[in-house]
Amino acid sequence: MSAFLPLEVDMELYSAIAENLKNGEDDEVRALTREAIDAGRPVEEILSEALITGMNVVGEKFRKHEIFLPEVLLAARAMKAGMALIEPLLIDEGIPSLGKVVLGSAHGDQHDIGKNLVSVMLQGAGFEVIDLGNDVAAERFVDSASETGATVIGISALLTTTMSCMKSVVDLVRERGKSHEIKVVIGGAPVSKEYADQIGADAFGYDAASAVETIRGLIGRA
Repeated sequence: MSAFLPLEVDMELYSAIAENLKNGEDDEVRALTREAIDAGRPVEEILSEALITGMNVVGEKFRKHEIFLPEVLLAARAMKAGMALIEPLLIDEGIPSLGKVVLGSAHGDQHDIGKNLVSVMLQGAGFEVIDLGNDVAAERFVDSASETGATVIGISALLTTTMSCMKSVVDLVRERGKSHEIKVVIGGAPVSKEYADQIGADAFGYDAASAVETIRGLIGRA
């Protein structure tokens, strides 16, 4: 295929990628992303015009309760299929990320569906994500952010008994004098904006889509 596709062909291809992503068709997203790469399209353009565009629609529909978690997870899987092809090329071309974010589930919490969804959507939006996994101690959150230069820590909890870890992270960031460099955003089913305000967290994300928008703002303030 020619490296010089007409603009309308590009947009048709990008629209097809976005549409298949919204429908959770990971094999199609992978194949069409490969087609765009082989056609010589700029990887940053494929990311923004196809993958991010599709995931943004998914996030908006999820926020409006027009689709539900199973559909979002399928779309996230399709996003990862495209990103697996795009990420090495972004690195090779030295295209900078929007910023680094450390993510993890609170100490004592083994649940990660919400955290994984935020991770995929952040990567799709152009962020570099350091995913620490589940059951992450407060010290590890802060140490990782300091070591990697991340300016945002995102903590997820599904159990009320693990929410105290969030306060421990906020307190530790403050104790180390990092409050101006590292912002803390929290989320999860039992978490509320009131709790975020109570412990001094910088922000609260009520779902994956809002978490991404919130982190965009935090990166700008860090």
